[in-house]
Amino acid sequence: MAMDALLDNRRVVHTPEGVALQLTPAGALPRALAWGVDLVIRVLLLVVLGIALQMLGKFGVGLLLIAMFCLTWGYTIVCEALYGATPGKRLLGLKVVAADGAPLGWNGAVVRNLLRTVDMLPFGYMIGVTSSLFDRHGRRLGDLVAGSQVIHAPATHSRQRLPEVPGQPLPQPLKTHEQALLLAFAERAQGLPLARRNELANLASPLTGRSGDAATQQLYALANGLLGRQ
Repeated sequence: MAMDALLDNRRVVHTPEGVALQLTPAGALPRALAWGVDLVIRVLLLVVLGIALQMLGKFGVGLLLIAMFCLTWGYTIVCEALYGATPGKRLLGLKVVAADGAPLGWNGAVVRNLLRTVDMLPFGYMIGVTSSLFDRHGRRLGDLVAGSQVIHAPATHSRQRLPEVPGQPLPQPLKTHEQALLLAFAERAQGLPLARRNELANLASPLTGRSGDAATQQLYALANGLLGRQ
């Protein structure tokens, strides 16, 4: 997959299907807060297990050590591989994806979490924090090696219907990101004030050959044509 233009603090990733994905990298603070939430969850689970297993004596201690190992390593690996986020990340609205925007998968989850031991050195995640400060997408060493990225999970919005305007073919070829802009305008323009809508439509006058409301209607027609609607 080809990438990647930096737009504000976002990464734009283009898939082979021509879909432009906008990824918003998460900063150090929300990631630290998510890590703190997950730490509290794991400690509480260990406390509950410790109380329940203490009656089993040495056997219970052995089970508790196994549970401690599983929670230390398996907790984040399983959550990120299956769901893309731990409970702490989910609470903070974060998600872990591959660098190209695809689901992280097991390999990426294992690598980024095993390298957490390196990121923690020499103390207080110093290597990880330093790495994220020098990487323009805020990735720690584990993310760089695993090819992963912690992002703000995109909000799910229902797509608006385009106006019922007969579709027309594009008068000239458009690049992938230009097609995406055309569709985005057509979907959102109805929610804009008329003056702002026409102002934006006028920017595309080289494509439409029109201005004002006529340009807006022409962009609706081109968007519908791009979607195969007649």
